[in-house]
Amino acid sequence: MIIYPNAKINIGLNITEKRTDGFHNIETIFYPINLCDIIEFEEKKIGKTILETSGGKLDILPEENIILKAYNKIKEFNNIPELHFYLHKIIPSGAGLGGGSSDASAVINALNNHFNLSINKLELHKIAQELGSDCPFFLENIPMLGKGKGELLTPTDINLKGYYIVIVKPNIFISTKEAYENITPRKSNFDLTALYQHSVDNWKNIVRNDFEDNLPSKFSEIHQITKTLYSNGAKLAMMSGSGSSVFGIFEEIPLKEMFLDKDYFIWKGEL
Repeated sequence: MIIYPNAKINIGLNITEKRTDGFHNIETIFYPINLCDIIEFEEKKIGKTILETSGGKLDILPEENIILKAYNKIKEFNNIPELHFYLHKIIPSGAGLGGGSSDASAVINALNNHFNLSINKLELHKIAQELGSDCPFFLENIPMLGKGKGELLTPTDINLKGYYIVIVKPNIFISTKEAYENITPRKSNFDLTALYQHSVDNWKNIVRNDFEDNLPSKFSEIHQITKTLYSNGAKLAMMSGSGSSVFGIFEEIPLKEMFLDKDYFIWKGEL
């Protein structure tokens, strides 16, 4: 079986408060985009479940990959065979695009369907939440307002059909610790719940990413990419999640000459 887990961008990201469990509450809009990894799995005749990888660089060993964690979560209570997984990584890692979370959610969905396990939606969400805060979103995979740690989801009428989305991934890694160390949680001046009522032309005046606004000076390249996207006509440009990728939303297809020295991608604004 072959599946194509897709990425997401965060349209706005507000860190609203520190939780008693050490995590933070956030407000964000998750928006799915058509940048996909490729995962194939087949039954193994002998031996244990393994994962082989190709494509983009991963900073963990295959046996530590979230795909195998997802498999083990399903196998814990269900009789499924040992499998051979193949991952071709296209979504950049450490980019704030949710590639690992998407892989995990796609696998638990695929295993449930392929082996007719009849795991209900509520149970799938519980499993996904144990794997990562972004994982429940990828089970829905439609534009969603996310609150709590990102797992409290409400559909939103945000629609970027007809727009172009540019993703730029600089050669920068921002650790979770670095992303949060300069953050002072606060209530946002703008409620993202109402974003769908505003024209995309006005989003740059009302939407913020708290991580980007508080980046250490050594990550100034992020701000330079944002400025370049705006100078080339972006309606909105900002870092996705905790970075380090930056996206721009364009009404017309942008010039490919914007970034000759960086990896970047252009998609239409719908799956």
